[in-house]
Amino acid sequence: MSEYILEMEHISKSFSRVKVLDDVSLKVRAGEVHAIVGENGAGKSTLMKILTGVYSPDGGEIRLHGKKVEIHNPRMALAHGIAMIYQELNPVLDQDVAENIFLGRELIRYHFGPLSIVDKQAQHQHTQELFARMGVDIPSKALMRQLSVAQKQLVEIVKAISLSCSVVVMDEPTSALTEKEVATLFEQIEKLRSQGVAIIYISHRLEEVFKIADTITVLRDGRLIGTDSVSNFDHDKLIRMMVGRNIEEFYPKQNVPIGEVVLEVRNLSLGKRFRNISFQLHAGEILGIAGLVGAGRSELAECIFGLSRPTTGEVYIRGKRVDFHHPQDSVRHRVAMITEDRKLTGLNLKASVEHNITLVALSRLSRLGIIDSDKEAQVTDTYIKELSIRTFSRKTLVANLSGGNQQKVVLAKWLLTEPDIIIMDEPTRGIDVGAKRDIYLLMGSLAAAGKAILMVSSELPEIMGLADRVIVLAAGNMTGELARHEFSQEAIMRYASEFRQNG
Repeated sequence: MSEYILEMEHISKSFSRVKVLDDVSLKVRAGEVHAIVGENGAGKSTLMKILTGVYSPDGGEIRLHGKKVEIHNPRMALAHGIAMIYQELNPVLDQDVAENIFLGRELIRYHFGPLSIVDKQAQHQHTQELFARMGVDIPSKALMRQLSVAQKQLVEIVKAISLSCSVVVMDEPTSALTEKEVATLFEQIEKLRSQGVAIIYISHRLEEVFKIADTITVLRDGRLIGTDSVSNFDHDKLIRMMVGRNIEEFYPKQNVPIGEVVLEVRNLSLGKRFRNISFQLHAGEILGIAGLVGAGRSELAECIFGLSRPTTGEVYIRGKRVDFHHPQDSVRHRVAMITEDRKLTGLNLKASVEHNITLVALSRLSRLGIIDSDKEAQVTDTYIKELSIRTFSRKTLVANLSGGNQQKVVLAKWLLTEPDIIIMDEPTRGIDVGAKRDIYLLMGSLAAAGKAILMVSSELPEIMGLADRVIVLAAGNMTGELARHEFSQEAIMRYASEFRQNG
């Protein structure tokens, strides 16, 4: 009997003569959390889609409990005890939560020949019991389209866990979850581990990998780079294996002269979301905004940009008071904003790379209301090259790009407006380490060119690695400000929790 519950041996796969997996092997023990890491395009999701029957391998074999199996579709994978939570959610939006949980395995009350009647009451009862056991507060009768992205993700997680499978694959399961929801998920992973369930965990969040994984497998460019116990890795070694080069400084901070004040916020408030926030932002400066979830960071950024109206306070651009009623007012004052959710508010996923990049600056590419298609193509190709956007062509649907390349398209779109002030809300969320470094380098170049950057980030190493100065929010209040020489995780977290302790 094999010591491994799952063995994938010498797996290869090509698409249109492009080899995306080249002789990759993976072995997973029962009761193990086995993390698979690598840049976008490394082959992680393709390997898992072969395991779950979405794709057929060109070579290699799969063994479960030591016995060779062939998996031709997801239904066969479930029959073999393999479930997967996909990164790209695909719920049935016009069905309720319970119907999505039991999709394909409905509880039947009566059979009338070829017809069956679903026991909806039993499905709702079982769903509520599952949610109660996992600490999830979502109505079982709510339509899926009424839920937030995080709630939809939780439903998919509950569904996968409820299948009582021996292998559960989680592809970026925390990308849309709050800290509390992530903690709930980790509790469930521990329960599954104690029951002997094998968890295959794919994540760009390396701190999560080090927190919950027993074993790490690294893929790069479709090849297996190495597998080892998590105790034999550190952060630098893991990144080095993932990107294939030594990164002497993962956060490439440039020493840039700090110029004049270009943005000033005075006593800005938005109801109970944040109160009396004041700060200045200089040309060539990267100013970080830190704080815990719910501190008001994103709300502050959106208010400055004109996505919401402040209840009190003033905003000044180069010493002149401005009143942004609409984001178009911000664009006219050469202010840009990269929003937190690129798929919801940053991109038109049904449009091409070209149309997304030129969307905000069409007036610059038009004459008498007619778009100059040659000029549009030229500027698009320029940004594709300058930002190293990996795309088959400018006509490729942006939905077909990786997360990191989608984020670069968002950046290109706003850079085309030639902004002086760039607000970045979680600029590297959900992207791999290689794309993160590309964006860090771009931010340094923008600062060197005299651009002023206001950066909201939940990642303290990112804030500390890139910012010249940090302001910290807690429960809607500005509780601290730190110069670069004063940075430490302890100091930032002390300010981030200060109001909650004292308030």
